[in-house]
Amino acid sequence: MRVTCCIAGGGPAGMMLGLLLARAGVDVLVLEKHNDFLRDFRGDTIHPSTLELMNELGVLDEFLTRPHQELQQLAGQVGDEILPLADFSHLPTKKKCIVFMPQWHFLNFLADHARQYPTFQLWMDAEVTDLIENSGQVVGARVKTKDGPCDVMSDLLVGADGRTSVVRERAGLDIEVLGAPMDVMWFRVSRRSDDPSQALGRFVGGKVMVMLNRDEYWQCGYVIAKGTLDHVKVRGIEAFRHDLQTIAPFLADRTNEVRDWDDIRLLTVRVDRLRKWYRGGLLCIGDAAHAMSPLGGVGINLAIQDAVATANILAEPLLKKTLTENDLAKVQRRRMFPTRLTQAAQVFMQDYVLSPILGSNEPDSVPFVLRLFKWFPVLRRIPARLIGIGVRPEHIRVMKDEG
Repeated sequence: MRVTCCIAGGGPAGMMLGLLLARAGVDVLVLEKHNDFLRDFRGDTIHPSTLELMNELGVLDEFLTRPHQELQQLAGQVGDEILPLADFSHLPTKKKCIVFMPQWHFLNFLADHARQYPTFQLWMDAEVTDLIENSGQVVGARVKTKDGPCDVMSDLLVGADGRTSVVRERAGLDIEVLGAPMDVMWFRVSRRSDDPSQALGRFVGGKVMVMLNRDEYWQCGYVIAKGTLDHVKVRGIEAFRHDLQTIAPFLADRTNEVRDWDDIRLLTVRVDRLRKWYRGGLLCIGDAAHAMSPLGGVGINLAIQDAVATANILAEPLLKKTLTENDLAKVQRRRMFPTRLTQAAQVFMQDYVLSPILGSNEPDSVPFVLRLFKWFPVLRRIPARLIGIGVRPEHIRVMKDEG
């Protein structure tokens, strides 16, 4: 099979890029290795910058008919004290809030709209296993499908297959590891209508947990120091349930819903980036190019910004069959600065906020900087801008295919 652009990975970056390229008239195929988008450990946070893109596509109102929650402010809880951290109500965007939407709804929405364009294809149960090369140039991918192996030839192969990217590994691209001091235990507990409102994170007695409201249940992320999962398991499931009750006492009669360790998935946190995102005929974006920490929930939105920049820069040379490595380099030059700055902020927060808290036996105390956000509400606009819009936000410039 031959296509102009083959995208490995049907996550936020891959699906958004597929939609935008098909909208511009580029013949594009997206390969998703699973048979659906239903996976609990995918992030839910959709920031105002992404909502602005949906508005530019003219689909924002329709998008917001999907199940979601909207938050104008984010807060954290330290001990028994609730601390407001970010206020999105002042952002210069159409929607001045963060949206929490299960990612499968978001991806299905993008897929539904992409299918409206005749140049778009999505294969489920299709995984890239290797690259096809000719004289050092990537000219396609070997793909494992439910119907057997298949070779897909392409002018451009995009690796949007996440932090464990096969495309990145097979291409032999050099990775710069920045490190992450934590991992996340991912599980669910049922939710009741009278449960307290959602906080960005709960910090109690040296323990940290994030809770995402998915209407009928809480999707919980219990943060542990990296490499300590075996230690947590040695303490036993009852001790783990007791820790959950300490952090969120209102869950006390529900923690037994975590029956055993099989109900928990480990999300291994990585912070890294490629030194060079491309080779001839190949480009990596999203987590395949720069794995992000879950801090701030910015990974999805940064990946989507990559996709928009890629479509803006590459749609024309793909259509004209004039794509060169210099075009691919333009994408990295455009997106490397926001990647570096965002990762630097995440590493700072990991090293100077999370690491001292994890496992600490000190009484819960609110850092002075966080007190300032409580005393001076205007300061909440700063993290709102950094989280909600980010550095160098992208806007859709590729033209819609009227044919």
